[in-house]
Amino acid sequence: YIKYGSFIPLSQADVLEYLKKNGNSDLSHRFLKAHTSRRTHTVGFMVMYNKHSLSLEDLGTLEEQNWINDQIINMYGELIMEKTQHKVHFFNSFFHKQLVAKGYDGVKRWTKKVDLFSKTLLLFPIHLEIHWSLITVTMETKTISYYDSQGIVFRHTTDNIMKYLLSEAKEKEQTAFQKGWKISIIKGIPHQKNDSDCGVFVLEYCRRLSMKQPLHFSQEDMPGIRKRIYKELCDYGLND
Repeated sequence: YIKYGSFIPLSQADVLEYLKKNGNSDLSHRFLKAHTSRRTHTVGFMVMYNKHSLSLEDLGTLEEQNWINDQIINMYGELIMEKTQHKVHFFNSFFHKQLVAKGYDGVKRWTKKVDLFSKTLLLFPIHLEIHWSLITVTMETKTISYYDSQGIVFRHTTDNIMKYLLSEAKEKEQTAFQKGWKISIIKGIPHQKNDSDCGVFVLEYCRRLSMKQPLHFSQEDMPGIRKRIYKELCDYGLND
């Protein structure tokens, strides 16, 4: 058992008690699996929500200035969709990489049962090498927006998303969405002051944009935001 920090439960009993308390109310939708390994005398657990799962190691990426991983990104995105009653669609963090590698045919099955054009907002977390940025799509105005906490612009990523949307509109026979798209690079947003918080900034952008809240936060808020994200993941829901 590894001690991950002051806001992570510090004992095996605390871990199991907390997760049992918060995870067993609806086993058909949210449940906890815990087991004891006799060989190593350690307790392991998986926080499971829909198709997502988090280990203690995953949650540990939320401590201090660690880089958060894909598991944290994707499960938090699931909570955002639940909070907005699925009016917002959050794309898996591997989507863009798959789109680049295999083109539209390689990803069209990802939204086979999803009507993207009925959503109000699409969220695309973009992971390039060791940096996270965010692309959003506002369906009403057909606007593709780019957010980056270091002020870096990877223009090819917005071009990729535009091509994807045009292909998806053609595939789903949505003629109104086969033209008229525009791209906007968003400036004057909160920026990080280190090399490790880009993923947390992306999640906070996503959270606030999906709930139509202003982007009023800063680098100084990161410790508290990390703790809040940890709690929300363990509680299976975003706080109001």
